[in-house]
Amino acid sequence: MRIRIDADDLPGRTCPPAGRDPLYRNIHVAVQRRDRPTELLAPQPGDANSATWTLECTTTPSPSGTDVRGPYVQGRPGQRFIYLSWGTVDEAGAFTMFRRAKLMLDAVPADILDAAAHSGLLVGHVGLTDARGTPLCARVVPPRIAWTAEHTA
Repeated sequence: MRIRIDADDLPGRTCPPAGRDPLYRNIHVAVQRRDRPTELLAPQPGDANSATWTLECTTTPSPSGTDVRGPYVQGRPGQRFIYLSWGTVDEAGAFTMFRRAKLMLDAVPADILDAAAHSGLLVGHVGLTDARGTPLCARVVPPRIAWTAEHTA
Protein backbone atom coordinates (compact mmCIF):
# COMPACT_ATOMS: atom_id res chain seq x y z
CA MET A 1 0.00 0.00 0.00
CA ARG A 2 1.01 3.62 -0.44
CA ILE A 3 0.06 6.62 1.65
CA ARG A 4 -0.18 9.95 -0.13
CA ILE A 5 -0.30 13.17 1.87
CA ASP A 6 -1.83 16.05 -0.09
CA ALA A 7 -1.25 19.34 1.69
CA ASP A 8 -2.37 22.87 0.93
CA ASP A 9 -2.74 26.16 2.79
CA LEU A 10 0.97 26.34 3.66
CA PRO A 11 1.82 29.18 6.09
CA GLY A 12 4.65 30.95 4.22
CA ARG A 13 8.43 31.15 4.49
CA THR A 14 8.56 32.90 7.87
CA CYS A 15 7.06 31.96 11.20
CA PRO A 16 6.60 34.25 14.19
CA PRO A 17 8.49 33.22 17.30
CA ALA A 18 6.92 31.26 20.14
CA GLY A 19 7.93 32.85 23.41
CA ARG A 20 11.62 33.70 23.29
CA ASP A 21 12.31 31.88 20.03
CA PRO A 22 13.65 33.89 17.09
CA LEU A 23 11.69 34.60 13.92
CA TYR A 24 12.00 31.47 11.79
CA ARG A 25 13.03 32.21 8.19
CA ASN A 26 13.09 30.11 5.03
CA ILE A 27 10.87 27.44 6.56
CA HIS A 28 10.25 24.12 4.83
CA VAL A 29 8.18 21.04 5.66
CA ALA A 30 9.01 17.38 4.98
CA VAL A 31 8.13 13.86 6.05
CA GLN A 32 10.57 12.51 8.66
CA ARG A 33 11.96 8.98 8.34
CA ARG A 34 11.46 6.64 11.30
CA ASP A 35 14.40 6.63 13.72
CA ARG A 36 16.30 9.10 11.51
CA PRO A 37 15.13 12.63 12.34
CA THR A 38 17.62 14.19 9.92
CA GLU A 39 16.51 12.05 6.96
CA LEU A 40 13.64 13.88 5.30
CA LEU A 41 11.44 13.04 2.34
CA ALA A 42 11.00 15.84 -0.21
CA PRO A 43 11.30 19.08 1.78
CA GLN A 44 8.85 21.68 0.43
CA PRO A 45 9.06 25.45 0.90
CA GLY A 46 6.57 26.91 3.36
CA ASP A 47 5.14 29.22 0.70
CA ALA A 48 4.38 26.50 -1.88
CA ASN A 49 0.84 26.39 -3.24
CA SER A 50 0.64 22.73 -2.24
CA ALA A 51 2.83 19.78 -1.30
CA THR A 52 2.49 16.05 -1.87
CA TRP A 53 4.41 13.14 -0.39
CA THR A 54 3.94 9.46 -1.28
CA LEU A 55 5.12 6.81 1.18
CA GLU A 56 5.54 3.09 0.60
CA CYS A 57 4.21 0.95 3.43
CA THR A 58 2.83 -2.45 4.27
CA THR A 59 -0.35 -3.45 6.05
CA THR A 60 -1.07 -6.50 8.15
CA PRO A 61 -4.15 -7.57 10.10
CA SER A 62 -3.78 -7.15 13.85
CA PRO A 63 -6.05 -7.67 16.88
CA SER A 64 -6.74 -3.92 16.94
CA GLY A 65 -7.42 -3.61 13.17
CA THR A 66 -5.05 -3.01 10.27
CA ASP A 67 -1.46 -2.26 11.23
CA VAL A 68 0.59 0.01 8.96
CA ARG A 69 4.39 -0.13 8.79
CA GLY A 70 7.02 1.48 6.65
CA PRO A 71 10.19 3.56 6.68
CA TYR A 72 8.23 6.79 7.29
CA VAL A 73 5.65 5.37 9.72
CA GLN A 74 6.41 6.07 13.38
CA GLY A 75 5.12 4.63 16.65
CA ARG A 76 3.95 1.29 18.03
CA PRO A 77 1.10 -0.87 16.74
CA GLY A 78 -2.20 0.85 17.47
CA GLN A 79 -0.40 4.21 17.84
CA ARG A 80 1.10 4.70 14.36
CA PHE A 81 1.65 8.16 12.87
CA ILE A 82 3.59 10.12 10.26
CA TYR A 83 5.72 13.11 11.26
CA LEU A 84 5.65 16.25 9.15
CA SER A 85 8.72 18.18 10.31
CA TRP A 86 8.92 21.96 10.06
CA GLY A 87 12.34 23.52 9.92
CA THR A 88 14.50 26.30 8.62
CA VAL A 89 16.88 25.77 5.72
CA ASP A 90 20.14 27.73 5.88
CA GLU A 91 22.32 28.94 3.01
CA ALA A 92 24.20 25.62 2.96
CA GLY A 93 20.92 23.69 2.66
CA ALA A 94 20.93 22.34 6.24
CA PHE A 95 17.47 21.71 7.73
CA THR A 96 16.98 22.61 11.41
CA MET A 97 13.66 21.38 12.82
CA PHE A 98 11.65 23.65 15.11
CA ARG A 99 8.28 21.80 15.31
CA ARG A 100 6.40 18.76 14.02
CA ALA A 101 2.89 17.68 13.16
CA LYS A 102 1.85 14.10 13.99
CA LEU A 103 -0.57 12.71 11.40
CA MET A 104 -2.27 10.04 13.47
CA LEU A 105 -2.89 6.83 11.53
CA ASP A 106 -4.78 5.34 14.48
CA ALA A 107 -7.41 8.03 13.82
CA VAL A 108 -8.06 6.86 10.24
CA PRO A 109 -11.57 5.37 10.27
CA ALA A 110 -11.24 1.56 10.20
CA ASP A 111 -13.42 1.16 7.10
CA ILE A 112 -11.28 3.64 5.16
CA LEU A 113 -8.02 2.02 6.26
CA ASP A 114 -9.33 -1.45 5.33
CA ALA A 115 -10.52 -0.19 1.93
CA ALA A 116 -7.12 1.46 1.32
CA ALA A 117 -5.31 -1.76 2.23
CA HIS A 118 -7.34 -3.47 -0.52
CA SER A 119 -7.24 -0.66 -3.10
CA GLY A 120 -3.57 0.15 -2.55
CA LEU A 121 -3.76 3.87 -1.67
CA LEU A 122 -4.63 5.85 1.46
CA VAL A 123 -4.84 9.61 0.90
CA GLY A 124 -4.75 12.25 3.63
CA HIS A 125 -5.73 15.81 2.72
CA VAL A 126 -4.58 18.42 5.21
CA GLY A 127 -4.20 22.20 5.44
CA LEU A 128 -0.84 23.12 6.99
CA THR A 129 -1.64 26.50 8.57
CA ASP A 130 -3.08 26.48 12.08
CA ALA A 131 -5.63 28.91 13.55
CA ARG A 132 -2.84 31.37 14.51
CA GLY A 133 -1.47 31.46 10.96
CA THR A 134 1.61 29.42 11.88
CA PRO A 135 2.76 25.94 10.77
CA LEU A 136 0.41 23.17 11.85
CA CYS A 137 1.87 21.13 14.70
CA ALA A 138 0.95 18.65 17.43
CA ARG A 139 -1.50 15.76 17.00
CA VAL A 140 -3.50 15.91 13.72
CA VAL A 141 -6.76 13.92 13.53
CA PRO A 142 -10.05 14.26 11.62
CA PRO A 143 -11.62 16.67 10.87
CA ARG A 144 -8.27 18.54 10.58
CA ILE A 145 -7.14 15.81 8.14
CA ALA A 146 -9.52 14.01 5.76
CA TRP A 147 -8.62 10.41 4.91
CA THR A 148 -9.89 8.54 1.84
CA ALA A 149 -9.14 5.23 0.14
CA GLU A 150 -8.40 5.50 -3.55
CA HIS A 151 -7.40 3.08 -6.28
CA THR A 152 -3.84 3.10 -7.53
CA ALA A 153 -3.27 3.97 -11.15
